[in-house]
Amino acid sequence: MANLKSTYMGLPLKNPFIAGACSMTAHMDSIKRIADAGAGALVIQSLFEEQIQLQKARLEEELTINDNLDAEIQDLFPDIKHSGPDEHLMWVRKAKEAVDIPVIGSLNCVNPETWAEWAVKLAETGVDALELNLFAIPLDPSRSAASIEDEQLDTLRQVKAKVQIPVSVKLSPFYTSPLELIHRMDTAGVDGFVLFNRLFHPSFNIEKETGKYPFNLSSSSDHRLALRFAGLLHGEVQGSICASNGIHTGEDALEVLLAGADVFQAVSTLYKNRITVIESVLGEISAWMDRKGYSSIDDFRGKLSVKKTPDQWTYRRAQYVKMLLKADDYVARPPV
Repeated sequence: MANLKSTYMGLPLKNPFIAGACSMTAHMDSIKRIADAGAGALVIQSLFEEQIQLQKARLEEELTINDNLDAEIQDLFPDIKHSGPDEHLMWVRKAKEAVDIPVIGSLNCVNPETWAEWAVKLAETGVDALELNLFAIPLDPSRSAASIEDEQLDTLRQVKAKVQIPVSVKLSPFYTSPLELIHRMDTAGVDGFVLFNRLFHPSFNIEKETGKYPFNLSSSSDHRLALRFAGLLHGEVQGSICASNGIHTGEDALEVLLAGADVFQAVSTLYKNRITVIESVLGEISAWMDRKGYSSIDDFRGKLSVKKTPDQWTYRRAQYVKMLLKADDYVARPPV
């Protein structure tokens, strides 16, 4: 029987399947079903800064709506606990207590001063690790890429200085030199790198002439970007590598593990194929390992990384040239 045990940011996992942050990790029933289906870990649905600020503003408005109407009102108004973002923290704590697999808290902030404050509050819920979603749209054209990256690095250092649990960063692929930035983050002590965030982009309803927000599910082919960078980073950083985006099947998972990922995250396949797909993916990995004679994932992890693959074209731009030169292999010739 294949041994699927893995390690992520120092956390022992029974297998490398991590259910990523989504609405399914925001409800106790589906959280329990994800754990029962065999996931190695799960990431709680993210807490967003917009939620923090909006709910704080609404709460303050409600608390002060009757100010100065009567002196006694201020003394008689009850304290409000577990409101707004605090309710999220209470719910995360209950989710952690409900399952016996590692639970990772997720945070998505904008203002630098908010990151460390809420990272501490999430850590206090008892989660096993934190995942920071750093991407924000750079709306100011006068800001340089270097200043944005420096700010993000400073944020990571502040969070690492405040919490004792492992911290991962979920990155977008839109950096000029992602490998250089990841190495800088690794030096700053980041414990894990999630490659890559699936970002939502705007769309319009052309009849109503308004914005719309369609559900943004991935397809199997989307995991290839994570595969490339997992292969380039394997053995090059101290932090763990988590492949994300487009992992739907056991074959997809095996590809990123062969490239060098320590674990992988999946979300879209949970929606498309239901939570029971976790068992299917793990079963496919196990069957392949048995067929290949691998007793553990460590036996083949990184076997096709850039340092180990016998085909160096895999990670180079020249592969496009190679494909063009062999176009007849990919495109059927029309009948004469």
